[in-house]
Amino acid sequence: MGHNHDHGHDHTHGANKKVLLLSFIIITSYMVIEAIGGFLTNSLALLSDAGHMLSDSISLAIALLAFIFGEKAASFSKTYGYKRFEILAAVLNGVTLILIALFIFYEAIERFANPPEVATTGMLIISVIGLLINIVVAWIMMRGGDTEDNLNMRGAFLHVLSDMLGSVGAIIAALVIMFFGWGWADPLASVIVAILVLRSGYFVTKSAIHVLMEGTPSNVDVQEIIQIMEQTEGVQSIHDLHIWTITSGTNALSCHAVVDDQLNIGESEHILREIEHNLEHKGIKHITIQLETAANRHGESILCNLKSEPVHHDHH
Repeated sequence: MGHNHDHGHDHTHGANKKVLLLSFIIITSYMVIEAIGGFLTNSLALLSDAGHMLSDSISLAIALLAFIFGEKAASFSKTYGYKRFEILAAVLNGVTLILIALFIFYEAIERFANPPEVATTGMLIISVIGLLINIVVAWIMMRGGDTEDNLNMRGAFLHVLSDMLGSVGAIIAALVIMFFGWGWADPLASVIVAILVLRSGYFVTKSAIHVLMEGTPSNVDVQEIIQIMEQTEGVQSIHDLHIWTITSGTNALSCHAVVDDQLNIGESEHILREIEHNLEHKGIKHITIQLETAANRHGESILCNLKSEPVHHDHH
């Protein structure tokens, strides 16, 4: 895979879209089958797995839309284009998951008290096919998509993985009911699925909200970044530093750098190039640095002091 940087990005972007579309079609079709199956066989485990698949297909659709929107060019009204859309989508996705999980818990409570009859053969067949479908989709995503670094793809991929466990739960429940006649295995399996759904919903929401709050990207070590910049020849100190994520995989940094008084333009250009080069290896693509000399510097702190001071109005 010897791509240069930019080409590699475009390549995975297109691949991500194809993978998502294919996965979306497969999962959505099967979700409908599983929901009908759960309804006919009276199995909450199947219904909850279908609910999980619904959240899957929502997250795949959102991820797909995000990639399509993300390609729309930046404009004067949206200077980053639509790149943030996928983060908003991830929040929506996470919240949907949490709601689905709560609904399954609610349904299961009643079923523990009086387990209904479940048509186990149908339940077994449907959950086995469900498992196979999930394995196929996960394999497609692993092979063709960027499930490591892209929050969006990764969210969708994690859904598919936890979805597999849902199918496994339904399979085990069906077998237990067939062999031992324990009706409560069905709601138990659905509760386990609900816990998984809740967990992934929580983490997706948490990481997306962190991005919306302009939090420091999880894969960036601020201390190390400060060191790299301050070790650059000609730089005395750094202040007003901000590091944030525009959208997953795209980090930005802005700061003020205090440089020696007698630098000419060529030298300051050189300092900027060097810092940009060093930080790109640390996963920061957009860098804005304001150079100032010790005489003109303002603000002492490395991080910007944004505490608002109370304003005193003198009324005379």
